[in-house]
Amino acid sequence: MGKNKLKKFADMERFGCVFQYPQSVINDEGGCPLRGRWHEEVFGNDHPIVLELGCGKGEYAVGMGKSDPEANFIGIDIKGARMWTGARQVDEEGISNVRFLRTSIHLLPEFFAPGEIDSIWITFPDPQMKKVNKRLTGTHFLDIYRRVAPAGAMIHLKTDSPFLYTYTLAMARHNGLDIVAATPDLYASVWADRVPRITTYYEQQWLGRGIPSKYIAFRLPDVGAVLSEPEIEIEPDTYRSFGRGTTEFLANIEK
Repeated sequence: MGKNKLKKFADMERFGCVFQYPQSVINDEGGCPLRGRWHEEVFGNDHPIVLELGCGKGEYAVGMGKSDPEANFIGIDIKGARMWTGARQVDEEGISNVRFLRTSIHLLPEFFAPGEIDSIWITFPDPQMKKVNKRLTGTHFLDIYRRVAPAGAMIHLKTDSPFLYTYTLAMARHNGLDIVAATPDLYASVWADRVPRITTYYEQQWLGRGIPSKYIAFRLPDVGAVLSEPEIEIEPDTYRSFGRGTTEFLANIEK
């Protein structure tokens, strides 16, 4: 392990905006000690709590926090070295409404009480074209989200992937979910001015290659609603079969 990564891990232990618990604590105490207490013990207010799942470097969580002081934001990722960038910015700038939690998304109910989360952002996740149960907008994860957010809570997806966009739209329609917004080209749509204009590192890469950002917003159904997967065949994202260097080369040729 490189010295730089070791330093980042040490910083993550020091940053007051970062929460990370050994699995033993979760097992022994029956969940995170902050479960059901994030408002009072972490943020000190009753503002809505918004999650960014798979937050990576944390650009979106930080950007939303700086643009909306009347809400609280928590970036979640399993990779501590990734979220170090956003955590350092929060620590250095003293941003009081942004925090980071290092854990698996599968464990959200161990960290948050029912109804404690108001909305969820999923920004440029792996589309998981081969494994439906790993798709963050799939019914497997929606069942997890329903354990921490109330019926009607908004789920926002931004993605470069035509595959994931098509799948998510089909899944929402198949289950009769309330679709608030759906566009295959966010910045050419009416939603461009209604969605936070925060571009992550990966979004900038895709936009630079001429691949538009797609956006879907839908509401979580009631916890009692039975969800199922749509029977649909979707063409895979062909551009993902190339390595980054090859994709950049092809993009330059197209220009």
